[in-house]
Amino acid sequence: MNLKNIRRFLFVILICSLLVYGGFRLGMWKAEQKIKTFSEIDTSSMNDVLQRLKTSYLKIENIDAKKLMYGATVGMTEALGDPYTNFFPPEDNSRSKEDLSGEFGGIGIQLGFVDNTLAVMTPLKDTPAMKAGIKAGDLILKIVDKRYNINKDTTKITLTEAVNLIRGEKGTEVTLTMFREGDKQSKEVTLMREVINVPSTDLKWIDNGKVAVISVNKFGEQTLSEWNKIVTEVKNKKASGVILDLRNNPGGYLQRAVDLGSEFIQSGVIVKQRDKLKTEVMNVDRNGKLIGTPLVVLINRGSASASEILAGALRERLGVKLVGEKSFGKGTVQEAQELPDGSGLHVTVAEWLLPSGENIHEKGLEPDVKVEYLYNEKNPTADNQLDKALEILKGIIAN
Repeated sequence: MNLKNIRRFLFVILICSLLVYGGFRLGMWKAEQKIKTFSEIDTSSMNDVLQRLKTSYLKIENIDAKKLMYGATVGMTEALGDPYTNFFPPEDNSRSKEDLSGEFGGIGIQLGFVDNTLAVMTPLKDTPAMKAGIKAGDLILKIVDKRYNINKDTTKITLTEAVNLIRGEKGTEVTLTMFREGDKQSKEVTLMREVINVPSTDLKWIDNGKVAVISVNKFGEQTLSEWNKIVTEVKNKKASGVILDLRNNPGGYLQRAVDLGSEFIQSGVIVKQRDKLKTEVMNVDRNGKLIGTPLVVLINRGSASASEILAGALRERLGVKLVGEKSFGKGTVQEAQELPDGSGLHVTVAEWLLPSGENIHEKGLEPDVKVEYLYNEKNPTADNQLDKALEILKGIIAN
């Protein structure tokens, strides 16, 4: 390359650099202008409404300044149109943190729906629900709690609302009107709430004790320590293969997906996280004990966020088969911020990408083998999705 061509090459590089930098600065300038505009929003109308309520509302004694403030703040975050950016008043924020820590006051049931009716999916071991004889598949028709003035028919109830109504302070009672298939009429069951410690992971052995089924229900504070104990047992018993069950796992801490992915993936990318300014690559960060172990992953519509990260990374990096139903499709990352009064803000700060760079937000992961879950009324513990996963795993092991 002669001197003239070198100069031309350097000139092109300089122009490209200026264009990239100029685009970056233009984007930042536009963002700054929006922030300036936002800071100049006129809040006089909100103050005007508050004054009018004080002078015109019939039951002025019912006006609670804090509730009005929290309501306005909730509305502000909802106006963004992002279902994952939320403001939580102190009580709701406390419940959110309990979910991640795994400990709360309740009766010990996992909820779902059977034919659009609220139902018990699983009663947890050694909890008030199991001790009262509640079984998987039992329908919940009404929730009553006199202490909290709750008397709620469950028709059209949401899962979140049902969870919030059934949970409560340790030592308080909740009465459920329940119906079991085969019974002639419903019955009321009154249960005393206890502190329920819900493990985020679980291990069971199938196929005559040769295959380990590791269920991860969420990615919380205790997940990694629980996971490490399970992996030790799986290694000691020399499992011929593993079924990783991520069904109904709503996610949680992003780092837990990296931790668990590193157990199977030897090196390289697990997930990419892209915020307003940069893309961060999160790689394998530990020496995995299950590298090379035959593996199949179960997912369904309840698999979201960090569980989708893990499932997607295992498929892209190792070719692992995903069995079950299409996942939820949540590809954004939230940061939990604590406020001085005990309230909290969960705000979307980034989006995550699979190792390939794909963002599955609002798309979800399509399973390699689609199997719709079929509830067996005669045998509520039957699991046709798990059966299919085992069939596929046996084929992998045989080859």
